[in-house]
Amino acid sequence: MEDDLQGTVVDGIVGEFPTYEDYLDSQINETDLYYLEDEELARQLVELGYRGSGETLKREEFEGRKKAVEQARINKLRAQPKALTSAGKDVSGFPFLASLAEREEMVRNGKLTTIIFIRERNQKGQEVSGYIDYAHRLKTENFEPYFERKKKLMPKPSDLSFYNWETQTSTSNATPNFQVIADNEAGLLFKNKRDRKVINVDPKARPGDNSRRIELQTHEYTQVVLYDHVTRRKT
Repeated sequence: MEDDLQGTVVDGIVGEFPTYEDYLDSQINETDLYYLEDEELARQLVELGYRGSGETLKREEFEGRKKAVEQARINKLRAQPKALTSAGKDVSGFPFLASLAEREEMVRNGKLTTIIFIRERNQKGQEVSGYIDYAHRLKTENFEPYFERKKKLMPKPSDLSFYNWETQTSTSNATPNFQVIADNEAGLLFKNKRDRKVINVDPKARPGDNSRRIELQTHEYTQVVLYDHVTRRKT
């Protein structure tokens, strides 16, 4: 209990003073400066324990606790649930956006992964298609403009898979959630990195264990298919 109390006191000190020098300065009075005539010397004496009240924290201890307190603050912020970017947005009449809004919370908390297949014409009028890792895009992009219909979600060369039908440009990339398996007889496959299950995006095949395929009828795109996968960590 004594150690806990001491730790609380130390955390209070490192929280109060931005730098170690500020902490040392707090224990120097005007009399010290009058007689020593050197602020740096006064700090050294405090650090060595010749001045100040009580036991002086060493620089290493102060800076170590400072980092620990800051890391604890960051961890606390990360642990707080993020507000859903779809919250309060009117997506009625937009089946694709409504489907994304419906899945956002489960995808963010890791209970669900969704691969989005989109086929549409880009701003140059070129037909493009691609498979998008919804969870990865949520982490790396602000989705509010999409839900507000200020931007249109489109496949990019950095997504899981991308193809420009006019230029015949093709790319594929792994994400933190999926590995791309492109060179096999079954066609394009995506392996979930968490539970190692494989998702087959061939419309004529079963999508795989704990997966389902949903083709959306919507005016928003030429074609949209969602592949939902309920993630179960491998034991």
